[in-house]
Amino acid sequence: MRYLPLTDTDREAMLAKIGASSIDALFADVPEEARLSGPIEGLPLHASEMAVERHMRRLSRKNLAAADAPFFLGAGAYRHHVPASVDHVIQRGEFLTAYTPYQPEIAQGTLQMLFEFQTQVARLYGCAVANASMYDGSTACWEAVAMAARVTRRKRVVLSGALHPHYAEVVRTMAKFTDDEIADALPTLQGTPDNDGLIARIDEETSCVVVQYPDILGRISDLGAIAEAAHARGALLIAVNTEPVALGAIKSPGELGADIVVGEGQSIGVGLQFGGPYLGLFAVRDAKHVRQMPGRLCGETVDAEGKRGFVLTLSTREQHIRREKATSNICTNSGLCALAFSVHMTLLGEKGMRRLAAWNHSLACEAADRLARIPGVRILNDSFFNEFTVTIGTDAREVVRKLADDGVLAGVSLGRLFPQVDALKDGLLVAVTETTTREDIETLASALQEALA
Repeated sequence: MRYLPLTDTDREAMLAKIGASSIDALFADVPEEARLSGPIEGLPLHASEMAVERHMRRLSRKNLAAADAPFFLGAGAYRHHVPASVDHVIQRGEFLTAYTPYQPEIAQGTLQMLFEFQTQVARLYGCAVANASMYDGSTACWEAVAMAARVTRRKRVVLSGALHPHYAEVVRTMAKFTDDEIADALPTLQGTPDNDGLIARIDEETSCVVVQYPDILGRISDLGAIAEAAHARGALLIAVNTEPVALGAIKSPGELGADIVVGEGQSIGVGLQFGGPYLGLFAVRDAKHVRQMPGRLCGETVDAEGKRGFVLTLSTREQHIRREKATSNICTNSGLCALAFSVHMTLLGEKGMRRLAAWNHSLACEAADRLARIPGVRILNDSFFNEFTVTIGTDAREVVRKLADDGVLAGVSLGRLFPQVDALKDGLLVAVTETTTREDIETLASALQEALA
């Protein structure tokens, strides 16, 4: 039985209201080659529930799970151990079914959790204020760019060439609707980031400079010098962090002068999950910018009887009031993922976070040392946390596919991330976490050496 609540008359009225000639006109921006002209070939028009279950199980057996192979993938999504207690807490009914607290007086538990989450993110990032989460790291990056334009009243955005290409693409896509000028670049295979070249692109019209820390090649920049150069020209520095565990070992971006710090929180408490849902983190170093932040903020207060309570302090979107004048169209938060992040952070504590970071870095150093002994392999990085780039003298995409067929997930090829840059095709991004064993490292090294022989 199909549920079609709208009549043809209803649809015609809506199309007339928005000025569209047909429903197909709503998809005009989708390239013709990406549109379906009919049913998907090979997909039956109907099937029983049991038949679908059998079919999906057969498909699932083709997957190679992260836990079933030596795993060195990273580039913005990392495999970390998530304690069972995290899942136990987030599966509680009062958390699992809770939605955005529009009525905070009946959502004290959710509000308290978000308040704790904000505190953890602010301290991790070295900032004054963090919001109650966003959708993911890439959209948080764009929201930071849009916020910088509001603060500086400028429209030129300087992107580091070493920013994750997916984040850069989101920024470019959204900028089409805001007329921001995007000054981007591409990374080069060198041991240290080209900070001098980045600084040279900042001018008096620049609203913000966007850098990744550590960057897409795993290198760690001197954010202080970039912040000083940006501030000298009246621009803001936006620091993007895709691996929050790194901040247990290196200085926070806020401490180094970043004005807005955003990133992906997936590494803490959230599994890989086939690429989502993930968790966007967003914080500002100076509280004076709080009303320009997207999303929402929870605060602590007392009620009429003096009892501690939590409230929705700011909802800067205010779509129900400001509508098109709102600072953002973000209308919710990744609440369950934020809860998982907060529970995991609470279990770790500061000492645990530092130990976890040290463990990651130590294993990554072992892996780099082992891979460096393979003929034809060169370690690119002068510095790194748990992710580094190697060059292997041949197209890394082919090597990655061959090793995957042999049951080794060797890393992410730069040719996959930057297919338009031929000079990067022999680069391989290798990530190591606490879930990596020394046996995994030896398996990768042996398989890579054999593939390059």
